[in-house]
Amino acid sequence: MNPLMHFDNLASTKDDMVAFIAGHGIRRVPAHAGDDIPSILWEDESNPDSWKDFVETAKAAGAAFITMSDVVLEKEDVELLIEEVQEQEYHVEMVTGANDLDEAQTLVGHIGKVGHLQLGFPHQGIMFLYETSTEWYDRYQQLLDSVGDLGDIVFEDEDEDEQP
Repeated sequence: MNPLMHFDNLASTKDDMVAFIAGHGIRRVPAHAGDDIPSILWEDESNPDSWKDFVETAKAAGAAFITMSDVVLEKEDVELLIEEVQEQEYHVEMVTGANDLDEAQTLVGHIGKVGHLQLGFPHQGIMFLYETSTEWYDRYQQLLDSVGDLGDIVFEDEDEDEQP
């Protein structure tokens, strides 16, 4: 379980991180470390303030900067997800989609909130990362993945039907 997942909005945690990083004399770079670079994920789930240890480790490693990114849930993102779930239910006649639609609609209450934070610093060719997210953001990502996966299945089936 993620140490900060019990929070509904990570905005105050982000503000604390900004102040803590600046207090250690480290510059912040507004950037997100993607999946295409070698990285090691910080794992200290028992300590809700482990991000502070991460920042102190970055300083001890001589990091000149820390990357920082956040994800704020936008109205357009929720609307698109709801639309995709509704289309999925139309194309794939399964009862299981009803829960997905209900869950997608509950995300409306989280619009404008920070759901995910990532800190990172490079050291010897590796990007060290700290990530945290809310429960609703994790569920949002799961819904996006499931809609994408089912969309691939639906389109693959349609392609097979079109062949002579």
